Amino acid sequence: MRIKKLRHDEVLKPSKELKQRGAGKKFDKKMLKKQEDEEHKATSSEDKMCDANNKKGKKMLTGENALMCHQCQRNDKGRVVWCKSCKNKRFCEPCIKRWYPGLSKVDFAAKCPYCRKNCNCKACLRMIGVEKPPEKKISEENQNRYAFRIVDLLLPWLKELQQEQTKEKELEGKLQGVSMDEVKLEQADCDIDERVYCNRCKTSIVDFHRSCKACLYDLCLACCWELRKGEVPGGEEVMSVQWKNRGSGYVFGNIPKLKDGNKMVSSSRHMETPSSESCKDMAVVDVPNNPLLLWKANSDGSIPCPPKEIGGCGASSLELKCLLPENMFSELEYRANKVIKKEASAKAIDKTSEQCPCFDRSSKIRTKAIREAANRKGSSDNYLYCPDANDIQEDDLLHFQMHWSKGEPVIVCDALRLTSGLSWEPLVMWRALREKKTNGDVEDEHFAVKAVDCLDWNEVEINIHMFFMGYMRGRMHPMTHWPEMLKLKDWPPSSSFDQRLPRHGAEFITALPFPEYTDPRYGPLNLAVRLPAGVLKPDLGPKTYIAYGYYEELGRGDSVTKLHCDMSDAVNILMHTAEVSYEAKQLHKIAKTQKKMREQDLQELFGVLQSGTVPRQSSPIESDGKAVHEATKISCNNETNHTSNQSSKGLDMNALPPDDSESDVGDRPSFYQSEVQRELAQYSKHNHEVNSQHTDSDCSEQHKTGGALWDIFRREDSEKLQDYLRKHASEFRHIYCNPVKHVSHPIHDQTFYLTAEHKRKLKEEHGVEPWTFEQKLGEAVFIPAGCPHQVRNLKSCIKVALDFVSPENVGECVKLTGEFRRLPSDHRAKEDKLEIKKIALNALKEVVNFLDPLSQRSKNRDDQPIIEVEDVNKPKRQYSNRRGDLKSGEDQPNDEAIEERKPKRRGRSSKR
Repeated sequence: MRIKKLRHDEVLKPSKELKQRGAGKKFDKKMLKKQEDEEHKATSSEDKMCDANNKKGKKMLTGENALMCHQCQRNDKGRVVWCKSCKNKRFCEPCIKRWYPGLSKVDFAAKCPYCRKNCNCKACLRMIGVEKPPEKKISEENQNRYAFRIVDLLLPWLKELQQEQTKEKELEGKLQGVSMDEVKLEQADCDIDERVYCNRCKTSIVDFHRSCKACLYDLCLACCWELRKGEVPGGEEVMSVQWKNRGSGYVFGNIPKLKDGNKMVSSSRHMETPSSESCKDMAVVDVPNNPLLLWKANSDGSIPCPPKEIGGCGASSLELKCLLPENMFSELEYRANKVIKKEASAKAIDKTSEQCPCFDRSSKIRTKAIREAANRKGSSDNYLYCPDANDIQEDDLLHFQMHWSKGEPVIVCDALRLTSGLSWEPLVMWRALREKKTNGDVEDEHFAVKAVDCLDWNEVEINIHMFFMGYMRGRMHPMTHWPEMLKLKDWPPSSSFDQRLPRHGAEFITALPFPEYTDPRYGPLNLAVRLPAGVLKPDLGPKTYIAYGYYEELGRGDSVTKLHCDMSDAVNILMHTAEVSYEAKQLHKIAKTQKKMREQDLQELFGVLQSGTVPRQSSPIESDGKAVHEATKISCNNETNHTSNQSSKGLDMNALPPDDSESDVGDRPSFYQSEVQRELAQYSKHNHEVNSQHTDSDCSEQHKTGGALWDIFRREDSEKLQDYLRKHASEFRHIYCNPVKHVSHPIHDQTFYLTAEHKRKLKEEHGVEPWTFEQKLGEAVFIPAGCPHQVRNLKSCIKVALDFVSPENVGECVKLTGEFRRLPSDHRAKEDKLEIKKIALNALKEVVNFLDPLSQRSKNRDDQPIIEVEDVNKPKRQYSNRRGDLKSGEDQPNDEAIEERKPKRRGRSSKR
């Protein structure tokens, strides 16, 4: 059955074909040959002479005199270096210099890359049957300790879930006129590889729900409670925003003109002008005769099936049903309490309450394994735990848990030292993915990819080789010479990462610190691992994110991942960086464009007129379908927000103008012009120093500075952060560089990036400051679920992220699921792709069975997954049989990817 698309990605897809940059889909033989020539550009003149000699009939040498290079499979490049370890492989000097700059000839002779298991030739990169990283051996004592910890952390959540269902069962007893104990619920059917979700809010249903017998419309308990309160179940609907393309001139700072020829002054005046955007943010609930407003709960608490216009039949009442055996929760809670009372459990749990090794009892630092990331007065969490991967011992897991249970991020340094040293160079990854042409055609996915331009947040199509060349050398927008910041998302697709890049996938798994939590195969504290075989599992990665970067903050068009909040825990490792230098001529043009953008911001966003008046009226910002008018506050503080971990603040295009009513307004443009010149001078000096120190032979200089700047906010600051963003929403820009006019949820919309100036104002107005730090090459960043965060690339970066579910943050995941279900139905974060309740229930059941084995009969019964098998003779429900796709750390996939992965419904009745 065909249904309306559930959500749209935050990246706008143009109505016509995607913009093509650098030979998109039509990729002929000449272009392929040109790329091959560029790949082998480093071939020396001596190699060409060897080619000529080879054509004259030079005989191929064999045995110890053989010259066939394992890397390039050629024997005409002169001297080769034999490996003394395997006494079989040999590499020519040109390949050694080009593909393995970190290894000397002596290293090759002692042990070649093939023996080191980091060979990056085509054959090895595409090797079938790659040896998987070994599973970390866990002692029986630790297995018990980890299981006890899961039971201790999940039992309170299980009790809350049981109380919710008991409340609904009591109401059902009143409706039937019997006591709660006499209520017998019908058990719904569900295949093991399917999931049940609420037809209204798209949230996964784990057990109790209400369903219509006639049309099988399913409603979760949360939607039922909202209906009884008179609220719109699952959140209000809002029409999607239509972003207007004002042309490239607007993007680069040209101030639009009105019909009368005058320049647009402020965002409030802009919204009064006729355009295709007018009234697009109108709430659906405000539309007359809206079926959602007509759907009401009955006076006795029963829920009628919704009208046909919103998916129901309106013919009968919804009956309370369950997916699991009725006594399963009470039995599981009883056994979990029994486990907790054991002496071994109490001892294991008490270990985590010891004094943190980072500080002594007088709060003085006593370790080097921390990093200062904030400067909050009166706070004890300004430092982040930052151990070295090579120094982590078994006891350090307890130290990690002390910080992790508080919701604090953790940074692990030098994670790549745990690996074999496989190259993550872009061209190496490209060679691993390239495949030979078959059947006379070249598949588009091998050569053309879709990237996001961070300037206007539109998708562009670009040849993958040209994308990688821009990654290393930089790309510029024509005419303006503005740095072009492109980013690939989820490339290659995470569903095929292990198949397309098996060696790199194994390398990443090896690099993961604290595998007890992060190992996606065996991690005992990763609850997602404990889902039974055959049950539909979420896609937790790994996922690769490749994007350009620029060290200074441009203020517009920065390579950023905008503020967002992941539904699960995540770990992000920076695998590769490349620094791009810019000439003085380019920097001068960048400064000119920055000045134009600044003037555009002053007039359009802040209403600074040429006459010198500063309008104080607010700009109406749509928030949750309702207009919210907030007065724009003009800041008088022009000081920089320069933290100890941020070596340069850059120029902030979103900074408000100084509020000095006694000064000459005509001087304000000159003030900002001097700011641009001063920042440009500082950047030019810094860039000159970097370029003068950087050499190809010494890569360590390149890695002294970080590759990405992270801002991670505390969970408890989320509400204040949202208040700030709603108040200042009109000062931010998004698609086509249009000012943000609608806010469904300030964090989950992923439309805001807080610049240095906005972070300063946030601390000034609300006292909120994030943990700010630079992620360096090889560092792994652990982000707890529920922590809003944003990232800006300082260099071109290749990052790989993996999601996991820790027992400490199950409650936070459940809370976020509740927030997501209140979003509009077409929101990018609406669908419950994690199914945290199903994960937690299965994990708790498994560890309880491990710690408290029952009789053989009960044990065999409990070993079944918490999803019963469906009777094929019964009518089919509206389930999803698609694999969930949970994204973290970066932007969501494009619209086509969402269309492919969204849940498919199966119709069961002609009435539908």
